[in-house]
Amino acid sequence: MRCIHYVGFRDDRYWNARRIWGGPAFVHRWWDKRAKREIAPDDVVIFAEGDWTQEPSRYNAPDLDEPSA
Repeated sequence: MRCIHYVGFRDDRYWNARRIWGGPAFVHRWWDKRAKREIAPDDVVIFAEGDWTQEPSRYNAPDLDEPSA
């Protein structure tokens, strides 16, 4: 099954892109090596900024935000 990957969205542009491209969806906080590994050949990748030719981050994005104490 083809999946849609959304990379780097932090605002309402995500919902605009989601209306156009739909899902099932994976949301990647930024373009990192882990995000790149999770993309299958038939998947579609939507970037908030840039494209797939940009160098992935050296560090992986955290899985979730935890509130600070």
